[in-house]
Amino acid sequence: METVQSPWQTAAILIARLILAAMFAMGAAFKFMDMGMTAGYIAAAGFPFPLFLAWCAAILETLLVIAFLTGAFFTPAALVAAVYVVFLGFAFHGPSHWAGNQAEFGAFMSHFPFAAGLLFAAVHGPGSVLASKLGRW
Repeated sequence: METVQSPWQTAAILIARLILAAMFAMGAAFKFMDMGMTAGYIAAAGFPFPLFLAWCAAILETLLVIAFLTGAFFTPAALVAAVYVVFLGFAFHGPSHWAGNQAEFGAFMSHFPFAAGLLFAAVHGPGSVLASKLGRW
């Protein structure tokens, strides 16, 4: 059952989808521009197979961009993105990093409102305008 959206709701949902897509597009772009640097960052965090994981991250982020822009598989994409964002917060900015650089705490905390927004998006979906019905839950 489709709900009717007011113009401001439609605009807000589309802007939110663009912001989510832009965030992951920037992440993917930086990875693709210097996959070696991304792999080095992953290796420094102690993960094995850093180049493979860097490529996996770039591909995942690209798929998330497509989902947020098209609305296809929106809910599962938003759920995966929320888990991914929280994982990144702990893996790269978690408590073990705070003693050496207190700014890492701020970076860590910034992942949670982002994840909350993604969970909210997962619950409410991509809206009814410019949204594929593919993969709707």
